[in-house]
Amino acid sequence: MLFIGKYNNLTIARHTSVGLFLEDVQGEEVLLPNRYVTDDMKIDDEITVFVYNDSEDRPVATTETPYIVRNEFAYLEVKEVNEQGAFLDWGLLKDLFVPFREQPDRMREGEKYIVFLYLDHQTNRLIASAKINKYVDNERLLVEENDEVDLLVWERTDLGYNVIINQYHKGLIYHNEIFKNFSVGDQLKGYIKKIREENKIDVSLEKQGVDRFEPLAQRIIDTLKANDGFLPIHDGSSPEEISSQLEMSKKNFKKTIGNLYKKGILNMEENGIRLA
Repeated sequence: MLFIGKYNNLTIARHTSVGLFLEDVQGEEVLLPNRYVTDDMKIDDEITVFVYNDSEDRPVATTETPYIVRNEFAYLEVKEVNEQGAFLDWGLLKDLFVPFREQPDRMREGEKYIVFLYLDHQTNRLIASAKINKYVDNERLLVEENDEVDLLVWERTDLGYNVIINQYHKGLIYHNEIFKNFSVGDQLKGYIKKIREENKIDVSLEKQGVDRFEPLAQRIIDTLKANDGFLPIHDGSSPEEISSQLEMSKKNFKKTIGNLYKKGILNMEENGIRLA
């Protein structure tokens, strides 16, 4: 069967005046319009296409790459708002619809929002929703403490930033553990720091335990090399100075430069650190 809102591996079955008809293993067909057909596409070739609904809600294939796929989240811009709802730019010919019922606050043209893409089984239409809490799932965890994970920055809160973990879970990065600049919609690498009661997940942008010092040490060395071997920061510098230069906490900075000093890799001077 065809998977609407996802990539499909399909076989070119026949050529028509409007494009190529592709079929799955069960013989279900979908049109790849002429605008996406290339000279190297031959009958019986298998190609990968994205399948979605055209303006008449019929399944159609494209070789273009959407900004979001079904059952995932992305940060998309509103192109238009009308009496039906909002329409998002998701990189395809037909804009992505967000009905008012899926908007916690009315969307505004030109603004960007984190949304989730799902298939409405009653209408067989792809719908986007900005009600993110409905679609993140922390009931059945697929991560463990210390796992490296992919993060999508979702929203700023009083405690820190809520993030979407691996396109599935909800997590939190606390304000006092943020040592680099990022914004809502950014995609980052992170680490599962702690899983608390009710499966609440604390996330860190740095590795935990002794393993974290190796990448931090390399970051310091690389930054020193990029600055003629010297940085005007030391163990007496403010946390803000260290964070702006190296995107790490003062605690981790002091431990890391201490290890590098013991190994003879850098020297500590009165006004900064220097590569040995």
